[in-house]
Amino acid sequence: MPDFDVVVIGAGAAGLSVAAISAGLGLKVAMVERHRMGGDCLNYGCVPSKALLAAAHAAAEARSAGRFGLRLPPPEVDWAGVRAHVHGAIARIAPNDSAARFRGMGVEVVEASAHFLGPDAVEAGGRRLGFRRCVVAAGSAAIVPELPGLDGVPWLTNETIFDLEEPPGHLVILGGGPIGLEMAQAHARLGCRVTVLEGGERIAGREDAELVEGMRHALRADGVEIRERARVARLDPPEDRTRGVVAVLEDGSRVAGTHLLLAIGRAPRLSSLDLPAGNVAATPRGIATGRNLRSTSNSRVWAVGDIADPEGLGPRAFTHVASQHAGIVVRSMLFRLPTRLDYDALPRVTYTDPELAQIGLTEAEAREAGHRDVTVLRWPLSENDRAIAEGRPEGLVKLVVGRKGRLLGAGILAPRAGEMAGLYGLMIGRKLPLSALAGMVLPYPTLSEAGKRAAGDFYTPRLLSPTTKRLIGWLKRLP
Repeated sequence: MPDFDVVVIGAGAAGLSVAAISAGLGLKVAMVERHRMGGDCLNYGCVPSKALLAAAHAAAEARSAGRFGLRLPPPEVDWAGVRAHVHGAIARIAPNDSAARFRGMGVEVVEASAHFLGPDAVEAGGRRLGFRRCVVAAGSAAIVPELPGLDGVPWLTNETIFDLEEPPGHLVILGGGPIGLEMAQAHARLGCRVTVLEGGERIAGREDAELVEGMRHALRADGVEIRERARVARLDPPEDRTRGVVAVLEDGSRVAGTHLLLAIGRAPRLSSLDLPAGNVAATPRGIATGRNLRSTSNSRVWAVGDIADPEGLGPRAFTHVASQHAGIVVRSMLFRLPTRLDYDALPRVTYTDPELAQIGLTEAEAREAGHRDVTVLRWPLSENDRAIAEGRPEGLVKLVVGRKGRLLGAGILAPRAGEMAGLYGLMIGRKLPLSALAGMVLPYPTLSEAGKRAAGDFYTPRLLSPTTKRLIGWLKRLP
């Protein structure tokens, strides 16, 4: 007999959800975590980064109070106080993800590393844990590139940057993706010099270029130096041998900084799992699964979160995707229901200020996917009353619409754009017509009205068509 009905490897967002639901349904569950409960999101990602950004945004608001006719002294940044806020946020949330809480649910928490012994067993902390079902939720880690000289200089990742006891004098960031850009703006607003080195054509390369242009302008206004197409050839220590790093680019230019943050991407944590022993197939991107997140080679195993590589979709390193995966696995693994993962309505947000949110397809992705008759609708925040009243008229809502008014995607560059994303995710996920958005009654004044106004533009040509005008001319004759 197996020791457990379900063994979960990894106590991040996805693993915690699967363990809690499985235990709540009366199954015997073990959860293995080798480091901190809550995973990356709580300890090194979503929570600390947003806490740091909140402090940075507060400093920026104080500096920009003059737009309201207020004269405030420049803010003084107490780095120890900022760190206390960041770690305090982690501490307040941590009890929800704690080993004690899950043990209280009946989950056996094993604080150790895990690896497969066979198709139906793992080893953790010197114990053999036999299972009926196993869910691998081991997550991902920052990619450490093979750069000449990297082993001779100090460097940071998202796992270590929140532990700095002093603010960086000059933070050099390799990578212009979400993590790199968020940390760039946060540190710049807290008084640090920041340079972003992006080796690709542009920062935020996956996002809509039109929206990225506005983000780029905002970052530079905060003092962030952005260098695109800046490929690093090697890393050198400073000539005076003090702490720091010099990034030597392929064009021969040199960028010297006190601290180096690696933010070029993430890779699944596969190496310690001994997947061949469990007959679990994997790719360089993660554990190979079907659209139901079940392993393609071992029917006892599922994968969720960053480490899953669903067929035809690929991995997605977002906490909300981990939660989505947990729901798919519960239906598939526990209730034996047919399930099929899709990302048609998936939102993603870069939490700079303004935030950049994308739900569904960008304009470029829609055209590349072969959608015909694509219509792009825009409404700038410069024509939104709330944005004008708050002195923040920079931004844009951009809707990508297919045939018959079907919403394919929405891009938003605005303060708190992530708070607006759910509406568009619901529309795309439920396949609601664009008329549902155009006809909504929204509170005035709100930024959300920008999307409604953009949607209304889809119907304006029809409303003002010659046919409609003839109809109105006929109707006006009626008593």
